[in-house]
Amino acid sequence: MTSTPFTPGTQLPGTRGRTGVIHTAHGDIATPAFVPVGTKASVKTVLPESVAELGAQAVLANAYHLYLQPGPDIVDAAGGLGAFMNWPGPTFTDSGGFQVMSLGAGFKKVISMDVSGQEDDAVIAPGKERLARVDDDGVTFKSHLDGSTHRFTPEVSMRIQHQLGADIIFAFDELTTLMNTRGYQETSVERTRLWAERCLAEHNRQSVERAHRPPQALWGVVQGAQYEDLRRSATRGLVELHRRDIADGGRGFGGYGIGGALEKVNLGTIVGWVVDELPDEAPRHLLGISEPDDIFTAVENGADTFDCVSPSRVARNGAVYTFDGRVNITNSRFRADFAPIEPELTNYSSAYTRAYIHHLFRAKEGLASTLCTIHNEHFIVTLVNRVRAAIEDGTYTDFRDAFLARYYAGRPAEADRPE
Repeated sequence: MTSTPFTPGTQLPGTRGRTGVIHTAHGDIATPAFVPVGTKASVKTVLPESVAELGAQAVLANAYHLYLQPGPDIVDAAGGLGAFMNWPGPTFTDSGGFQVMSLGAGFKKVISMDVSGQEDDAVIAPGKERLARVDDDGVTFKSHLDGSTHRFTPEVSMRIQHQLGADIIFAFDELTTLMNTRGYQETSVERTRLWAERCLAEHNRQSVERAHRPPQALWGVVQGAQYEDLRRSATRGLVELHRRDIADGGRGFGGYGIGGALEKVNLGTIVGWVVDELPDEAPRHLLGISEPDDIFTAVENGADTFDCVSPSRVARNGAVYTFDGRVNITNSRFRADFAPIEPELTNYSSAYTRAYIHHLFRAKEGLASTLCTIHNEHFIVTLVNRVRAAIEDGTYTDFRDAFLARYYAGRPAEADRPE
């Protein structure tokens, strides 16, 4: 049986929340932790050294993108993802399932936290072509780069992720949306379970063949959309696969990801359903969230780690986090504002004024995106670090209430309305 990759720490009273430590070959991750996304082995516009300096403990890259470019063989030859991108700490890769279905399909396969105004997912918009087709064996898709045809199966995803060499890799799963029917969700959950079983078998085989490389932990992914019975049964199914694999001398799952479609109002409830079915020694990763209110909800319901592209994506459009809410620095009121983005938070970007960064955006200078991305990633990493410290010292509730009251006071929407 493999050693436990997670050491539980302090329990948050009255909740499922906790602190802990995830152990990897490239260092420990103190949890709760936010993991910045470096999709193509790069957090866009920011040096890896800057990501380390802002306090990030790990980064997450994407198997789909790195498979297409530069290719997993190149990353493998470089010594793995961390060596390739000059990142010394722990690394994650997702399975490629999300991108295969969202970028590959190119029309409806997106994760949404709001179903208002959406159509049935089976409907293809006029002029659109379905570029990804799923069957029980895997997914055939066309590259969003050049239209070439590719095939991902659970085994292919495992081989790619082993070549990429991340410390934590995810089982290949099928992405569903809130617009899929109940019947399709049921079929998809079972398909994802069967794929997870195949992932375990290939992971065990690759781990033996590549014993010269640092060990990697495979995490199962729980789907089931917003249905309690599906989420719970999916989780129990993965846990049973883990137990059987361990009994047969395999490595089992090192942790579990919570993925797929959910509405924002149900986030905590769904995370709670999954966590209730997981053993305490299993770390839990919530895929794709970073908004402050969602972070608190996720932590209180038992998520240990989470990732999201949002901090860097919105930064490139001028949206920046402050303790008084998110604002858009391209708005005219910042034209002669000579304060740093957030006076109460010190990072590399703090040496530059809002007026200067406003100018950079207006002048279409790339430095604007770099400074705002550093700031946003630092803001979210720092927030989660403070959440962890507050759980440890017993001040969590006061910290949460004070932070949220200030951050959402008035809820200005200007961050989404650049001038």
